[in-house]
Amino acid sequence: MDFTVNGKNYNRKNVFIIAEAGTAHGGDAAKARKLIASAAEAGADCFKTQIVYADEIIHPLTGLVPLPGGEVPLYDVFKSLEVKDDFYARMKEDAESKGLLFLASPFGPRSAECLRRLSPELVKIASPELNYTQLLQTVGAWSLPVLLSTGVSELADIERALSFFCEGAVCLLHCVTAYPAPETDYNLKLIETLGAVFGVSTGLSDHSLDPCLVPLLAVACGACAVEKHLRVSGEGGTGLDDPVALDGAAFAKMCAAIRHAEKLDAAAIIAEVSEEYSEEKVRLVLGDGVKRPAPSEAKNYTRTNRSVHALRYIAAGEALGPENCAILRTEKVLRPGMPPFMLEKIMGRTARRPIPSGEGIRFEDV
Repeated sequence: MDFTVNGKNYNRKNVFIIAEAGTAHGGDAAKARKLIASAAEAGADCFKTQIVYADEIIHPLTGLVPLPGGEVPLYDVFKSLEVKDDFYARMKEDAESKGLLFLASPFGPRSAECLRRLSPELVKIASPELNYTQLLQTVGAWSLPVLLSTGVSELADIERALSFFCEGAVCLLHCVTAYPAPETDYNLKLIETLGAVFGVSTGLSDHSLDPCLVPLLAVACGACAVEKHLRVSGEGGTGLDDPVALDGAAFAKMCAAIRHAEKLDAAAIIAEVSEEYSEEKVRLVLGDGVKRPAPSEAKNYTRTNRSVHALRYIAAGEALGPENCAILRTEKVLRPGMPPFMLEKIMGRTARRPIPSGEGIRFEDV
């Protein structure tokens, strides 16, 4: 099935290639321009970034993330990646001047409003926000084409998320939420499964390290879109996803390989990839097409996803409201709370027991 953006159709024979720069710009306008130029020179169709405001993603007590300089609080990393809204406007203008579509992921109300003011042609919802019903409802009201990543999810999660969008407007991106994701965890036949089950276009969001193995086999499985991370060539990474990103040369290699694969049928792609990587490796990467959490991401279910968390210490008997609870990612340290759709139902109710700052608010707490 085709995925249509701004009147142009993308499909298995004309793959939509997304250069996911994410936060690799590090808030530096010159670095952002380098990334955009690199994406255009490599042959991408689209340049993607992330609109980051730490407070609408995680709690300050979320925990540490290992970086080249040592472990750093994850909240502080997100905070350091915040830029003014006009930074994104300049990126969009620069991307479009290079013939690229501009794409961004919002993570909450503020970033969604920032993105809306940019008049985007399409929107990307990242895997952790697949269950963020309030954000899905907001973006769904825009009636734009949507790329919806499906990492660390179950079929019921995907079905619920799709209910917020217009029929025919969504491309589901098969994804493994691990950094890096082992190639043999990909189970790429799921691309066909998701298309058959939900009747929508499908593609790939790839966190594996090899520039060609997973993307080419995804095309063989019918992917109409491929997203892969891009970083600035020859520089130390400042983006959270830079360790799994390709430099410009590797990204160009992937683009060329995808354009070659578009001209082949599935059997020919598989034969060529098998010759380079081995038939056994290809068999493992293709998998069986049954939807289940991949081994490398299974422990992330309910943790990278969104749930209701206490913004600060909540005393027993205190009323719940927007000043003391919010929908955040849980991550590794804090306990998960109730799902996002419950937030409105608990507003005004009182805490049955004390709730520590940052912890998920559970049904038994209210």
